[in-house]
Formats: sequence, C-alpha cells, structure tokens
Amino acid sequence: MKSKELSVDLQDRIVSRHKSGEGYRKMSAALMVPMSTVASIIRKWKKFETTRNLPRAGWPSKLSDRGRRALVREVTKNPMVTLSELQRSSMERGEPSRRTSISAAIHQPGLYGRVARQRPLVSKRHMAAHLEFTKRHLKDSQTMRNKILWSDETKIELFGVNARRHVWRKPGTAHHQANTIPTVKHGGGSIMLWGAGTGRLVRIKGKMTAAMYRDILDENLLQSALDLRLGRRVIFQQDNDPKHTAKIPKEWLQDNSVNVLEWPSQSPDLNPIEHLWRDLKMAVHRHFSSNLMELERCCKDEWAKLAKDWCAKLVASYSKRLEAGIAAKGASTKY
Repeated sequence: MKSKELSVDLQDRIVSRHKSGEGYRKMSAALMVPMSTVASIIRKWKKFETTRNLPRAGWPSKLSDRGRRALVREVTKNPMVTLSELQRSSMERGEPSRRTSISAAIHQPGLYGRVARQRPLVSKRHMAAHLEFTKRHLKDSQTMRNKILWSDETKIELFGVNARRHVWRKPGTAHHQANTIPTVKHGGGSIMLWGAGTGRLVRIKGKMTAAMYRDILDENLLQSALDLRLGRRVIFQQDNDPKHTAKIPKEWLQDNSVNVLEWPSQSPDLNPIEHLWRDLKMAVHRHFSSNLMELERCCKDEWAKLAKDWCAKLVASYSKRLEAGIAAKGASTKY
C-alpha cells in the first residue's frame, strides 16, 4: 500500500538539518522518518533544489516505437479494426497488449474511437452524376432556389435504435468514406412518412405503389406549395425511387405543370429535408409512444412545431451543400 507523502514543512526541516551538518540516522530518529525517506528527500533537493512535487510524466509505455507505428498503420489502413484485434496483432509482434497502452499509442497521433456515420453506398457513376449536378446548379439564382419544394420519405421506429459501430479517426474526418457505414434506403421500419418541405406530412400505409404516390401528390403537393407560399411555378424535388419516376406520377406532374428538379441518385446530403427528419425523430422519441397510431399522431404534432426560421436556414444551406459536393468530387459530404 502506498504511504502518505510527507508534509512540505517536514521535508523543509529535513533539508534544513542536512544543511546544518546533521547525519541521516540522527534526523531519522529525531523526526521519526525512515532513513531511506530522508535520503530520498535530500537527493531530490540536491538535484532539483526544491522539495516540492514536480510534474510527473506517468508510467512509461512498454510499447516500442516500432510497435506504436505498426498500430497506427493498422488503424489508418482499416479504421474499423477493433481494440481486441489490435491486441492480438500486438501480441503476435511480441509487444505488450494492454488495452490502455494500445489506446494511448493510437491517441498520440490524434486518432480516437468514434461511432461511424451512416452514408449511402455510392459508386463511381453516382459520384460523377453528383458532381455534374452540383456544378450545374451552383449557378442557379436564389429566386429559382426559393421555389424548390423539397420532398422525401423516412421511417420512424417505435422503439428501435439503429446499430452503431466505432471507428478510429482524426477530428474532422467523420464523413470520409473509410469512416462511414454504407446504408440502403428504407431497410424496414414501423411507419413510413412522406413530407414536402414543412408542408403536408403523410403516413404511407402498406407498400407504396406508383398509383399511391400519385394520389399523395394529388392530395398534398400543390397544397403544400400554397401553404409555403412558393408561388405558381414551383420546382418539385424528389429522389429517383422507381415509384417516383414511374409513368403514373410522371403524367400527373406533367398534367399539373409541375417542374421537376432532376436529381442525382444516392444524394441525400443535398436535400435539406434530411435534417428535418433527424429533428423530427429526436422530438418524437422523447415522447415514448406506445403504439403506431400514437406514434403517427405524435409525428404530425411535432412536424407542425418545427421552427420556421430553422427550416429557412436549412433551405438556405443548399448553396453550401452544392459547394461541399464539388469539394468532395461527388463523394459524401458532412451534410
């Protein structure tokens, strides 16, 4: 068991007696301090000219420089490697395998364990289309952008929490492809919702078909544009889901003179409504709905409460999203 440190006053008295020529044994007996402690205090005073506690570097690492470099290389090559896997590889090299030692070695160059962000799986074709879209529409006027009616679907789970994975990464690299988890849109869920801007919010009951989507547009699109005061020449944004691009909804859009913004596949980071879904889910899950009817009612209540100024800021971020897409050369961005 570690002994209690001597008081500063007692240490100063030992140094004072040493200066007056008193021997170690006599000091030990007079002050009731072990002779080894007396010797240690005097050695410290001779070396540092003080008896005060000095900054401590901590326990020295048993990992060699070569072992630390190997760990950093392994994490850089595969950000999703687990700490257990790093322990095994360290043992195979004959290096110490304590979790704390390995973590400290990885933290030194600025790599920390974080939850991997989920991003759509994008191919080179998707990236090229994304980049071409962002370059073309970066030149659009603000007046044109203000006429866009953003739309999307999302799932709201009653109790579920999405899976999380940790990655080793440096600050500011959360959205790099190696640090994200590819996802496929709508992998199942509790209830599906369709929304247009902050206008109408509609629950999709059952499996969505092209005819069902046409009915949703017929009952909600123009009214949402009117509620949001987007004017008569509204530009409608939708993704490339086959039900959206099918003949039935396409004819309805043409018959109602609705201009459609051509959209690159796998590009949710360009759509400001994605952030509204996140805010909606956070608000809804604070209520702990007990059934699907209650969940639907709660979603519509919270949708109506979304702050209009915050929604306007999200829409205004569209130009920055375009710029980020160009900077990322069509890959996923922080949005």
